[in-house]
Order: sequence, then C-alpha cells, then structure tokens
Amino acid sequence: MIETACALDCPDACSILVDTDEFPRLKADTNNGTLCSLLNKDMFDTPRIDKPTIDGIEVSMVEALDEVAKVFKEDSLLWRGSGNFAVMQEITNLLFEKIDGTLTSGSLCDGAGDAGIVEGRGVNRTLPLEQIEMADTIIVWGRNPSTTNSHIMPYLKDKKIVVIDPIATPLAKQADLHIQIKPRSDLYLALMLARFIFMEDSEATTWLEEFAPEFEEFYEFTREFRIKAILAHIGIELGDMGRLISYIQSEKVVFLLGNGIQKYSTGHYTMWAIDSLAATLGLFGKDGCGVSYLGDSKLGFDNPFSVKCKSVSKVDTPFDKFKTVLIQGGNPAESMPNSSRVIERLESVENLIYFGLYENETSKRARIVIPAKSFFEKDDVRLSYGSNIVRKMNKVTDSDIGISEYDFVNAIYGRLGFDGLWDEEYYIEYWLKQCKDIDGILHSPAYESHPYSDGFGLDADDEFIFIDEFEDDFETLKHLKKYRKMSDKKRELKSYWLITPKAKHSLNTQFRRDNTIMLNPILGYDDGDTVSVSTAHGSYTFTVKNSTDIREDSVVIRANATGVNYLTPSTISEEGENACYQEVKVTLEIL
Repeated sequence: MIETACALDCPDACSILVDTDEFPRLKADTNNGTLCSLLNKDMFDTPRIDKPTIDGIEVSMVEALDEVAKVFKEDSLLWRGSGNFAVMQEITNLLFEKIDGTLTSGSLCDGAGDAGIVEGRGVNRTLPLEQIEMADTIIVWGRNPSTTNSHIMPYLKDKKIVVIDPIATPLAKQADLHIQIKPRSDLYLALMLARFIFMEDSEATTWLEEFAPEFEEFYEFTREFRIKAILAHIGIELGDMGRLISYIQSEKVVFLLGNGIQKYSTGHYTMWAIDSLAATLGLFGKDGCGVSYLGDSKLGFDNPFSVKCKSVSKVDTPFDKFKTVLIQGGNPAESMPNSSRVIERLESVENLIYFGLYENETSKRARIVIPAKSFFEKDDVRLSYGSNIVRKMNKVTDSDIGISEYDFVNAIYGRLGFDGLWDEEYYIEYWLKQCKDIDGILHSPAYESHPYSDGFGLDADDEFIFIDEFEDDFETLKHLKKYRKMSDKKRELKSYWLITPKAKHSLNTQFRRDNTIMLNPILGYDDGDTVSVSTAHGSYTFTVKNSTDIREDSVVIRANATGVNYLTPSTISEEGENACYQEVKVTLEIL
C-alpha cells in the first residue's frame, strides 16, 4: 500500500491508500472509508491532454520546452489556478523571479473573507476539527458542506444545526432552523444579532473585558441600524431573530462560514461583522467554540517559493499587456468573471502557454500546450485550508504523459542558464521538517488546539478589533449605473439576485458541467424553457429547472455552468482583492 493525499481544491484534503496493483481503485485512509466521486470517478473519466502542441501541431516535449524557453525571454506573466493544491505548484514562482516576470495578486475565492478576519483577529488561524466536533450547536452560514466539504458532515452529527442561506440546501432542509435570508444581507443580520445580544445583556462580559474591551463602542455602532428597516431588508421576521438568538446563546457554538457570505465588494465587512458577533458571544479560545472559514494553510511556514515579483490583479488580469502568458492549472477563460473581456484579452496574447491536465476554453486558445502530471504521478506535500493537518503525497504510478512542475522549471532553468534550483526532494523535506508531529500525524507549525485563547494578532498579545464602519452604495448607485447601460427592453424586465454556489460533481470548470438556471416556480417558467440571462456585462442562454429551494428574488446558476461568467462583473472587493461574482443582478427573457 502507498499512502498519498488528494490535491483537488477542497478543504477535506483526504488521505488515500493505494494498492498499486489495483490503481486507479482508491481507498480512503480517513473519512469513514469514503472518497468523493470527483476523486474516485470524474478525475479518471475525464480525458487528459497527452501530447504537447505548438500552434495546434503535436510536438515532442523537448521541442515544446525549447519554445517555452525562447518566448520566456519576452515580458511574461504567470496566472496560476487551483487545479492542484499541493505545494510544489508554486515552484514556478522561482522561475518567474529569475526572468523578472509578473505574478498575480488577489483571489477568485476567499480573499475578502480573509481580509475581514485579519481586520478583527489580526491573523487568520484555522479552527481545528476537534473543536467543531466538541460543539453543541453549529451555525452553518453561507456554506453547503454536503457539496463543498462533505467529509466534515460526521462532525455535525447529533448537533443542533442552524443554516443561514438564501438557498434551501440539503443540510438546511434537515436543520433545526433555516433562516433563508435575502442575498447580500448577511452583514446586517450579524449586526442585528449582536445588537439583540447586547439588549438582552447576554454578551460575554468577562471575556470581552479581557480580550475585546471596546465592546461598548461596538454596541453603539450596532444601534446606528434601525431594527424594523433592517429586518425588512434582510427578509425575516422578529420571531425568526428570537429563534436564531436562542441557538447562538448555547454554551458551545461554532460558526461554519462559507464563501457565499463574501462574494461581494463589501465581503470583508461581512466577515468582520460575523466575527464581531462571535466575539460578543466570547466564542474564541474555548472548547467547542469558534469561527471556521478557509484558514491560511501556509501560516507559520517559511515558504521556499515566496518571491519578490511585480504583480497584477488576478481578478481583472490585463493579459493583453504581456507578450507571453503562462496559464498553470487553471481555466481563466471560463472561471474568471466577465468572460467576454477575459477571452478578448487572452486572444491578444502573442504567446499563450497552457500547462495543465485537461482541455478547456483556455487551452483551446493557447499557442503552446504542455500536458502536466497528475498528483498521483509525482511526490508532493498537501496542506489544508480546512484543518491543520499536513499530508505527504507519495508517487503512486508512472506515466509517459506530461511533466511535473518541478521538472518543467528545472528544464527551463537549464535552457536559460539559470542556477540556484535545489533537488525536488530538498523542497519537499523543507516543508515537512517544519511540521509539528502530534501523535504521528503531521500538523502545520501554526497549529493551536484553541486558537486565540491567549489573545489576537501574530503574537497573541493584541485585542480583538470590532467592526466600526460600513459603506454600501450597491442598491443606490452601482446597480443603477449598470441598469442604465441596458437597452430599454432589458430595463423593463424585473431583475434578480444572481447566486453562484459550487456544484457537487465538479470543481469550478473541471469535470461535469451543465447549462442550468434554477428558478422559483412562482416566476412562471416551465422546466426545460430556454431563457436569455443578461447583465450589463453580457448575456448567455440557459435551461430552466424549477425549484422551491430558491428565493423568489433570486436565481441560481452554479459555478460549473457553461457561460455563467459572461454575466459576472470583474469588480474587485474593497479589501482582499477578491472576485465579486454575486455583485450583480440579472434579467430573464424567454426564447
């Protein structure tokens, strides 16, 4: 048996046991003996790119690498996706530092939420899974773990479950309470909950006086928001607030937060407000308590691939400003917001290089295509943004297809006469030697059983900082400007919030995809209807599927759907340089 781990973009980071005689049959080393269908089926069913090409003509790997080395002498950009989440993916940073290239900054995923955490706590520490297991009550907020984090579900067993989500997810239907709030209103709900806690004198006064002494100023801030008007804006009744408060006043409460709360320009404010609510309740540093979001998996590590390079936005990347662009493990033509503009920019790149496993809308536009090794075909290290556990990934099988990231960099180093690259084993051991060994299991050097028990900030000697400001002009200004750009006919149509959650059988644009828009049946469309969905950024055609799980003021197009990002804006969040996929409303027109 060979032990390895899954490198797909998922917080579970499953450990895997492989009998090489039975490969690709896989066995879970954890998670109740189960692995998801993405790993057990879709990854192997999806055809791989098996030959390098230049200008659409098959060439040898040597010829392809020669051409890459030649064009890297020009102004070059690296845009890396998250198709593989193991640490050796970042070794290409070293190459771009050598050629004075440009990297990207920001995130398509979680940057706004991370920025909100840093505002309040000073540093984003991961909540250990054992604290979730010890909780009495779990507040699942803007997160659908049965789809995005399925192996956390056993930790929720026998708990009181509250789901806060505009969609009636499978977990919401089983929960003790589901608050189906209006999209983009999470911040207001958090502030109202905190205000009611103060009004009932239920705040954790002793803890607050020691770790967050400005709590009275926070209470004053929450009083700036009128209760009746805010509840109407959120779309819930006063009785719903009372029931929700009764759950969050439990002795051991964990908030499980997802990306759904922060896919907006104001996303960092939302995360900061929910953290401020948790601080009001004193939920940090205690057994069975805390706030779980996507953690900083590299916190505490000395990263050998950290470099000083120029950077441009990952959300609104000016591909057309570069002669050479390397796309590594990603599909920006379809995964980035505002697809029309992204594609236009990609098509103007003289030397577009795609380095990855599967053909997609980006690889089809590439001048040079380099097939990659899968994570079963090389050694690596897997960190996790859902726990502190670190897993050594051992090579499972040989393959004549593709090249690893290390070998790619090493080959270009040699062609360009660069030195300073260490052996691959050196880098892998560099990561592993920094880990904490706890009962035979490797953990991040930043692991703490009770994060923030001694205080906040990197040195745990700072106080928690409450949210004390918030500005949002989306309804009064931003949406109106976009609305005015539409034709008179489009403006006559009612607009709906666009919600773009993850899909169960895909990872963003990898694996199984569809072309479905989910609507509440009260809107009057029939299953199978074809509708044109439009925003100021573009339009695309989708097929209707009715569902009472969706609010009447919203539509759901999952992140794997073909064409969804023709609708989304290239807006960058106010903090965290994050993509704002849900910062838009759509109109519908039947075809």
